[in-house]
Amino acid sequence: MEIRQLRYFKEVAEREHISDAAIHLHVAQSAVSRQIANLESELGVELFERIGRNVKLTPIGKIFLEHCLSALQAIDFAKKQIDEYLDPEKGTIKIGFPTSLAGHLLPTVISAFKKEHPNVAFQLRQGSYNHLIEAVKKRDINIAFLGPLPPKDNTINTTILFSENFSVLVPTNHRFAKREKIPLIDMREEDFVLFPKGYILHKLVYDACHSVGFTPKSSSVGEDMVALKGLVAAGVGITILPDSTFYDSIPRFTTKVPLISPPLQRTVGMISPVTRDLSPSEKVFHDFTIQFFKLLNQYQ
Repeated sequence: MEIRQLRYFKEVAEREHISDAAIHLHVAQSAVSRQIANLESELGVELFERIGRNVKLTPIGKIFLEHCLSALQAIDFAKKQIDEYLDPEKGTIKIGFPTSLAGHLLPTVISAFKKEHPNVAFQLRQGSYNHLIEAVKKRDINIAFLGPLPPKDNTINTTILFSENFSVLVPTNHRFAKREKIPLIDMREEDFVLFPKGYILHKLVYDACHSVGFTPKSSSVGEDMVALKGLVAAGVGITILPDSTFYDSIPRFTTKVPLISPPLQRTVGMISPVTRDLSPSEKVFHDFTIQFFKLLNQYQ
């Protein structure tokens, strides 16, 4: 069994068409057909059933595809580690991040890192909180920034970079806009604009409100930070967001007021898989990020 056969099999399985797979692989259709036939002969099973000009995985073909993808992923990762061992300064780092960390944390730390390591490339993947945790556990990515950090378990390592408070964002003409601080209970009659249910920031706000005895009334939802802030600026409602989301600017027609009684906080940091070592480039970035925020926290 050859790696080439596995790559040809993967392309045909994903495209369900031998000609399309051959075009993508930049080889002749006959070469793809021959390698698939050799693979089936070696395994002693049919991996595909032919349906007109298309092909479809057989039940055993679907099982083989799962193992094929894992094998190719391991091979690609091994090659990446060898390449980076030879020259860590020319590696590629895959990073996952949620929308709440996209505006400040991510560009700040990557920009600082690139000044010292200009030839390292990045592949960035934005995703929901639970999706990023699963991606690290499945080893699709090795580093993800999250806030709050999930509990450490036997599959993921966690590293706290900093903790932050939440503040209330209100329209400038709102009755809370001139307050120095706002107790959470004072917002029990307000209309909220929040992330959709299932988002971690939605859960944090809901749990905080429930802890003081009320359920927030959500008039509208937004799936990203810009949308939520825009809804507040338009006077649709108020929202509660982490302080780091205001570092660059507070939107026009809005006012940020610290939240108290109780204060709402979250940890922010990185997660990585327990079952696989970081590549040399990833290790350099991981250590750099820890040191970067350690120094940053000393000056704040």
